Amino acid sequence: MARSGQVTEGIVRRFYADDYEFAISRLDGKAYATSNYCSHLDCLLSSGKLVQDGIGCSCHGSAFDLETGEPICPPATEPIKTYPCEERDGEIFVGIDPTEPPEGPRRRRMRSA
Repeated sequence: MARSGQVTEGIVRRFYADDYEFAISRLDGKAYATSNYCSHLDCLLSSGKLVQDGIGCSCHGSAFDLETGEPICPPATEPIKTYPCEERDGEIFVGIDPTEPPEGPRRRRMRSA
């Protein structure tokens, strides 16, 4: 998925794997993987920054818990998707459930339905 050195402490980066798009970050030495889209208005979380124990959205200030995806700061009220993340041999691996579709922009999906 990503090399460990690509995701330094306190940084959020965007990564792709097939149709999946992730925001991968590192906080207190641990790597985390979430959906790359804020549940409030689909802003890219990889454009945001880490705040306290979460990932912050640069558009309207929402923040989400890195472990659970639950919103910890409004205006977002819906959680984001989180993925299991493991580091080994200098690589970051993200676990996905192949039966679940890739998480993408929710509001755009609702408008086109």
